[in-house]
Amino acid sequence: MRASTMAGAILVAATLLLVVAVRDGHCAQLCMDSTFPRATNASLSFCGYNGTSCCNATDDAAVQKQFAAMNISGTPCGDVVKNVLCARCSPYAGELFTVTTAPRTVPLLCSTTGASSRLSSAAKPAAAAATATTDYCTQVWDTCKDVRVPGSPFQAPRGTAPSPAPRLTDLWQSAGEFCGSLGGAGRSPCLDGGGAAFNSTRPAALPLRGMCLERVGNGSYLNMAAHPDGSARVFLSTQAGKVFLAAVPPQGSGRALQMDAANPFLDITDEVHMDNEFGLMGLAFHPDFAANGRFFVSYNCDKTQQATCAGRCACNSDVGCDPSKLGADNGKQPCQYHSVVAEYSANSTSGTPATATSANPAEVKRIITLGLPFTTHHGGQILFSPADGYMYFAMGDGGSVGDPWNFAQNKKSLLGKILRVDVNTMPSGNTTAGWGNYAIPKDNPASADPSFAPEVFALGFKNPWRCSFDSGKPSYMYCADVGQAAYEEVDLVMKGGNYGWRVFEGPLPFNPPSTPGGNTSADSIDAIAPVMGYAHSSVNSNVGSASITGGYVYRSMTDPCLNGRYLYADLYAKSMWAGTETPEGSGVYNVSTMAFGCSKSSPIPCDFAAGSSLPSLGYIFSFGEDNAKDVYLLTSKGVYRVVDPAECDYACPVKSSAPGAGTPPPGAAPSSALRARAPALATLLAGVLLGFLCFSF
Repeated sequence: MRASTMAGAILVAATLLLVVAVRDGHCAQLCMDSTFPRATNASLSFCGYNGTSCCNATDDAAVQKQFAAMNISGTPCGDVVKNVLCARCSPYAGELFTVTTAPRTVPLLCSTTGASSRLSSAAKPAAAAATATTDYCTQVWDTCKDVRVPGSPFQAPRGTAPSPAPRLTDLWQSAGEFCGSLGGAGRSPCLDGGGAAFNSTRPAALPLRGMCLERVGNGSYLNMAAHPDGSARVFLSTQAGKVFLAAVPPQGSGRALQMDAANPFLDITDEVHMDNEFGLMGLAFHPDFAANGRFFVSYNCDKTQQATCAGRCACNSDVGCDPSKLGADNGKQPCQYHSVVAEYSANSTSGTPATATSANPAEVKRIITLGLPFTTHHGGQILFSPADGYMYFAMGDGGSVGDPWNFAQNKKSLLGKILRVDVNTMPSGNTTAGWGNYAIPKDNPASADPSFAPEVFALGFKNPWRCSFDSGKPSYMYCADVGQAAYEEVDLVMKGGNYGWRVFEGPLPFNPPSTPGGNTSADSIDAIAPVMGYAHSSVNSNVGSASITGGYVYRSMTDPCLNGRYLYADLYAKSMWAGTETPEGSGVYNVSTMAFGCSKSSPIPCDFAAGSSLPSLGYIFSFGEDNAKDVYLLTSKGVYRVVDPAECDYACPVKSSAPGAGTPPPGAAPSSALRARAPALATLLAGVLLGFLCFSF
């Protein structure tokens, strides 16, 4: 590569990273609809936010109209209520209104203020000023407790019938009860009377020595899903098409996973076409599975072998390509293979789905059947968001070198995208989407930009291989995206975001070898740079290549020194990484190569390469997380669980909660998982839990 070309690549990469850091400002700003805040050309005339905001002029006018109807303008309480209403325009509105929970009409109100707090750069409305001696939540109570506010935004406690113009004293008995419901004690950010206040006291990062693993299973699996009932059970699926139900042993028990290998929970091997990049690729259980028995499987089929393998081809007139030319690189007919998402049920095998040990192998409903242009890059993972409850489907660009038809950048194609659909609201008759049995979430990008296919949530992916939601901050979705020949990346996925492929490969400009589908210029897209990743030249791969496997933000206290770090690995290489945002709020992630070892008390002995003390894991296919938030590696040589670092003689200054912590029994209520981690939560509240993504949680 010429020096000038290399310099240009470095400049583009640096510029992209700078854009992310500047855009994110103090922290990863997020609006209530999970989008990034937008630039404002001028101050919002009513709410007054400058620079960036989650409101536009129309939104600002709507807030003004809502406030005017309350008829409290010019009063002390009116100033307070205006500040509360305008918080939805803050660049941090998503966090102020806690996008991770049910919708709120009131932001988190700071329960304490003072010298330890620092404000965002958003312009402060001339509302009630925060003081260093009185917490803002109590100030709101004292100012408005006896004022009748028509259309009050303050949510009534459950079981309380609000009057048409309630006073706070009609809904709560005291300031303590009010702030217990709406206050943000210990949370960051919170509304402090002027803007978003951040807790400036952050725990120092614990040192990372290495990750200790124990081998708890021998099988080879692609997917793990925690049982939705909160118990100590997980589902594991093979590429061939079988799903198994396994009991997870307590940490420190010295026992392996318990499952009945002769009796799978589900066997659809007759429906699944398995090959190098084909098979049962995704597994997701409905959040209410314990009550409704619904679960979903993503797999590939061959239409020359099964009559039910038929659907709409991903390349069609909507995306402007010639289907007759597809498949030429592999000798197959175009759309011979399909990606399928289908619904199954455990209802017919048990009166209570949570106790079911097998499922009905007959498909309940075909959600989507998507014809594939080539034989590679299909992604295929499905997962439910804990923040909004919708199903997300990760689709690759469809294959061939360099995405020649430019599917990933074509907003009308479903390839190279993260899709988001609503499987709780089934359309009647023919779906308007034209692809399957689901509804479109009303706030998908197409609602604001009709050039998007309605299912698309984010675009610009080559082959997303393993996405996850951070259980400590469920609105954060991380996806690892496999590169072509130079760079592997991890993206923080936001609604409507464009992650660059095939204009960029990671942070590097990409020049496709063939472009029958046309090109997209870098200037025409607002590409979002990866937050983590690695160059192929930086890994010691055992096959001379690299392919990223995405993981999880570690949220267990089994290993306190891993807590808050995003863990990921390379499929082929003997490499794993842990990433954290450093410095906090910069938008830049510090990534460390991570050593790993085998526990001295591993239930199943680890394999070791000749002359090496490093356990031989084979191929690292995927990661998993159980209800206790412990993390697993699914490899070609078995299932490995992260355990107490002391088991590998790794030092961590905080004692692990693993010994004696236990795990909830099968069939336990979801809250049992929380109680089982009480020592960890106590440690968290003591300040040792690290929130490296943005804030401390």
